[in-house]
Amino acid sequence: MLDLPALVAELNALLRLKTTTIGMKMYETVAEMEAIPRIRRPKTVHATDQIVSMASRLGWTVGITGDDLVGSQCRAVIGLGPQDEEWRRGEKYVGIWHGTQPDAQARQEALDVVPHGRYQAMAVSPLDSGRIPDPDIALVYATPGQMIILINGLQYRNYRKFEWSVAGESACADSWGRALKTGEPSLSLPCYAERRYGGVPDEEMLMALKPADLRIAVDGMKALAKNGLRYPIPAYGIQNDPSAGMGVSYAKP
Repeated sequence: MLDLPALVAELNALLRLKTTTIGMKMYETVAEMEAIPRIRRPKTVHATDQIVSMASRLGWTVGITGDDLVGSQCRAVIGLGPQDEEWRRGEKYVGIWHGTQPDAQARQEALDVVPHGRYQAMAVSPLDSGRIPDPDIALVYATPGQMIILINGLQYRNYRKFEWSVAGESACADSWGRALKTGEPSLSLPCYAERRYGGVPDEEMLMALKPADLRIAVDGMKALAKNGLRYPIPAYGIQNDPSAGMGVSYAKP
């Protein structure tokens, strides 16, 4: 099992994150979720974005069931509600987010979601708190400059090109929905709802990935830092001759 407090400390030292990195885990029974130490349970309905931000912005450990979520979209993305024909048709989005019902249905069908039926609950908590020792995924909020260094760390060894999607509204399906469904690192541009209700600031992006992949990224970033490639990225000057800097960053002597 990974040393999550040490992993978070290394991550923060490398990227100087201002937002708490959190863990998310799905549970097959409500009892498993409610057994988490110091778990908080909502007293009113919330959006999943708000639940996530209670952990990432406030440092809380929060557990929910589908009944704690405000609507079918939040439930469906994390598999706590059905992805049935009514949900797929997306008619409530027509005239708001989409011009026609086929447009709305195309968006709904494009979303990456956790299959319905296996899980009854979900919980989030700061990754270094130890309250969820084996989270399914970690959520890292970062600026674009921080995020590209994190991605470079993932690619330092066993390189692969990442190709991510932008569903638009309901972008949580691009991040935690996709990561929970596929187990793959998943980057998103947080959507209107995440920013309005979850309080995600303009400058932040979101990466959802397994803790083991976060370990790989941190090890890669440490190697890059030894090569002088680290965050913050210093501006070289747009009118200067880049030869000296390029020689250090892009070519071995």
